[in-house]
Amino acid sequence: MNWAETIVQALKDGDVSLVAYVPDISIYQVTKLLEEDDYFHVVAASREEEAIGIASGAYATGRRAAVFMQSSGFGNCVNALASLNIPYRIPLPMFINLRGEIDEFNLAQVVMGRSTRPILDVLGLTHYTLESEDRLLRRISGALTLCYASRQPLALCMTPLLHGGKIA
Repeated sequence: MNWAETIVQALKDGDVSLVAYVPDISIYQVTKLLEEDDYFHVVAASREEEAIGIASGAYATGRRAAVFMQSSGFGNCVNALASLNIPYRIPLPMFINLRGEIDEFNLAQVVMGRSTRPILDVLGLTHYTLESEDRLLRRISGALTLCYASRQPLALCMTPLLHGGKIA
């Protein structure tokens, strides 16, 4: 299994059946697999806080959901997390594609890419950085278990070392 197939398998194993995402070429390999699999209900959102709202609503109806976004968009949803998910204990696994990392070609992506994990720390949210396929299924599966057991959002930060990144 490659990294994208591993993520899809971990979501299935964790009973996560709804995925909201903001389209991004670096996660296309995952979202394409999700859209092709009848197990998942996949929703493309126009903004990250919209994806957070969709996934949170799914949880309120008894369905597990995850969100995929890139780090530049993570800044758009901080208020949604801080005023909805965290105080109301709505668990939400977030797969965040980190920009501003190795091989970054767009200067505008660097600051938010570097700020994502410190912002997660300030919010008190657990996060893990995924840089390789080594033990990837175990890491994601364990993170999903923790996310739902703690009833708090959790971030899985994916670097270009995992998915190859974007090309200029």
